[in-house]
Amino acid sequence: MALVVAGVAVLGYIGWELYGTTWVAKREQSKIVGATERVWGDQETAPSKEERELAADVVALVRIPAFGATYVVPAHEGTDDDVLARGFGVFDDSADPGGVGNFALAGHRITHGEPLRDLPDLKAGDTVVVETSDMTYTYVLDTDGNALTVGMDAGWVTAPDPVNPATGEHVSEVADSRRLLTLVTCAELFHTDDRLVVFGHLVSTDPA
Repeated sequence: MALVVAGVAVLGYIGWELYGTTWVAKREQSKIVGATERVWGDQETAPSKEERELAADVVALVRIPAFGATYVVPAHEGTDDDVLARGFGVFDDSADPGGVGNFALAGHRITHGEPLRDLPDLKAGDTVVVETSDMTYTYVLDTDGNALTVGMDAGWVTAPDPVNPATGEHVSEVADSRRLLTLVTCAELFHTDDRLVVFGHLVSTDPA
């Protein structure tokens, strides 16, 4: 009997991790997105206190059109578990959105909203749209979503001007572009120490 109870508990925990955390995280992320759009937008009525609090530490709203017209995920500073449960995490020392350097984002591939579950499906030429309170930045990807796998300690991928140590070359194909975007997630759906990495560069800046 004890083994049966233990087995049910384990299955319940796995189910919660795989599905429950994503359901909760997506609801929370949707609330954050809605609140941020209200705070940043030109509304007839003032945003509520709760909306202002939810939007207070949002760095950007990230849209990836290849993932669907309704795809939008908030990004916050940091990459700890609490941050990643609320959307994308912005790596320490990352450039500002649209800024010179590397705007580097981490996101879960599975559980907690899994914003980058389909990263391997992205292709060079796909766009990533990064919205802030006053500007919209559009990046185009230079690499396919499944083109580069690195170890979790490969810090060069989030450097301001990443150079691949295997080739000695800059990651962007645009020689004069140093306004870069990097997306980082787990290489496999389940536990792995490896990371998938995608690089892109800024192509346009427009008022929000």
